[in-house]
Amino acid sequence: MIRMLQDLSGVNPKSIPTDDPGVMKLFSGTESLEVTPEQIGTKMGTLGIPEFGTRFVRGMLEETKPSTFAELLQISGLSHGTDVWLGNAEELVQNGTITLKDVIGCRDNIMMDLIHWGMDDSMAFNIMEHVRKGRGIPDEWQQAMRDNDSVPDWYIDSCLKIKYMFPKAHATAYVMMALRIAWFKVYYPLVYYAAYFSVRAEDFDLVAMCRGKDAVKAAIKEISDKGRDASAKEKNLQTILEIANECLERGFKINMVDIERSDAHDFQIVDDHTLLAPFRAVPGLGENVAKQIVSAREETPFLSKEDLAKRAKVSQTLIDYMTTQHVLDELPDENQLSLFDNLF
Repeated sequence: MIRMLQDLSGVNPKSIPTDDPGVMKLFSGTESLEVTPEQIGTKMGTLGIPEFGTRFVRGMLEETKPSTFAELLQISGLSHGTDVWLGNAEELVQNGTITLKDVIGCRDNIMMDLIHWGMDDSMAFNIMEHVRKGRGIPDEWQQAMRDNDSVPDWYIDSCLKIKYMFPKAHATAYVMMALRIAWFKVYYPLVYYAAYFSVRAEDFDLVAMCRGKDAVKAAIKEISDKGRDASAKEKNLQTILEIANECLERGFKINMVDIERSDAHDFQIVDDHTLLAPFRAVPGLGENVAKQIVSAREETPFLSKEDLAKRAKVSQTLIDYMTTQHVLDELPDENQLSLFDNLF
């Protein structure tokens, strides 16, 4: 994803700042995208941002409204741990006991907090190791924590609930990746959507995506209405449609495949407001057939639908689909023979 963003934009991802105000606003609202939450169906602007785009993490963002890199680290640690957020830190934040910056987010926090509060370095390390593996805290160490006036009671109770904790270095790598991708989403939106659909997406409702946001919203609702009866494939498609809806709401459009210009795999940027779908986005058209179409087209332009079917090994079902969607309007059904050919 990062590689494609760099290739399409010419921007070195390592040059992207990690404290850009416009990017940070994505994690607390939709203002940077210049759309409303109602338009895109979520209060956060993080759809499609790795580690921060899922419904679960977006819920965490809504409750905590992170505004700094350090707070995003906390979110990353909380979302990857077990019994760290739900039934633990979430309740402490909701009842006002602490704020996001004070919760135990990553395993390193425990050791550093305890050392900061004056506990023995070795004991602080061992407590961290026990907690992050879900082994609780031995009574002797627990008593040492309670005897230290600087260690809050909520902190000890929180440690006892944890089953697994994420390392801060890993969380840092994830957050840096997320911020770089988010930067493109804010400042190079069409590049971002082209890369997302090309790299991250496998399932498409191409007809809905090309017809516009109303069609996409209807397709999303159809899947949502199925609730738990929706298949895994449909749920994956719903995620792609949510990104497509956001893309369309931001003023861009997605064009149906073009027999002369579409790529086999990647979405292409046609102009400042338009993406062109690749052949693999056509339902039932696999990667191999997509490559065969492009390879055959490069040898010589297609003369007819018959020629397309023969040289690119395209099934009649796919020919019918592309005919219905006006992809093959310029091609006759069969090869046309000239009078000269008939004479010989």
